[in-house]
Amino acid sequence: MAHHHHHHDVKGRNLLIAIILNVIITLAQLAGGLYSGSLALLSDALHNFSDVMSLVISWFAQKLSHKEADERRTFGYKRAEILAALFNASVLVGIGFFIIYEAIIRFFHPEPIDSMWVIILGLLGIIVNGGSIALLHQDAKESMNIKAAYLHLLGDVLTSVAVVAGGLMMQFWDVLWVDPLISISIALYLIFASFTLIKEAIEVLMQFAPKSVDLNEISEAVKEISDVENIHHIHIWRLNDKNIFFEAHIDLKDNLLLSDVTKKLIEVETLLKEQFNFTHITLQPEYRRCDDKGLISYSDRCEIGGC
Repeated sequence: MAHHHHHHDVKGRNLLIAIILNVIITLAQLAGGLYSGSLALLSDALHNFSDVMSLVISWFAQKLSHKEADERRTFGYKRAEILAALFNASVLVGIGFFIIYEAIIRFFHPEPIDSMWVIILGLLGIIVNGGSIALLHQDAKESMNIKAAYLHLLGDVLTSVAVVAGGLMMQFWDVLWVDPLISISIALYLIFASFTLIKEAIEVLMQFAPKSVDLNEISEAVKEISDVENIHHIHIWRLNDKNIFFEAHIDLKDNLLLSDVTKKLIEVETLLKEQFNFTHITLQPEYRRCDDKGLISYSDRCEIGGC
């Protein structure tokens, strides 16, 4: 069965450029943070370092996902990008909690900060990460893996804006507590921005059906096809961001010739692909078989044969 996908191709070149840009900004902010004594700047540098790791993992997973399937890996490596997304989002949460811990300590033990370096390097972060976001903006719409890396970069731009604002406040009003306050704000953003992605990645790995799928709607549409009695024992899962698998049993009203059964299955497959966007469909035709007729089967034990 041929499947045609019209998705934007994720470009590994864009990821590589973003990696190089983030290595530059990470080294600059690390040096600047150590020199100026700014926790917010060091937090931003740590976040940028996590971006570098995130982008490298995303790039590797994206390459791995295109490897061909073989006799032992019949699905290929398509889930590599989902694993990368889960890992990157989880790391982001861990970094967020670490920053909060460091910021609380700084609240009680404030240190002098060279705010001019904070402002300059914060502005550099906005420019560099803004460029990386522009490179990955389209790809993030098509890939959960790239979206995880994109979230890291988007967080960097927002935190760099906050760092610059805090630097200006420290420069003109000498308000040192604003540095750990901004750090905590950065951390909370990282944590909350990652939870949705973690949840979605786990749902894919647990083989949950997409939220948009309505089994009753599918059943009614399939039963409108002539000679179809019902559809049952449905399984739906996502292999990755793009591939949604569907399998089910189809009860036929009459004892049709095998050639007619094949035509009927093609009709059902066409409906499921065009109306419900399933990309891989497996159907088991049946006639007067005694089995569980529920849309989903709650039993782990398959009934073989019939009544």
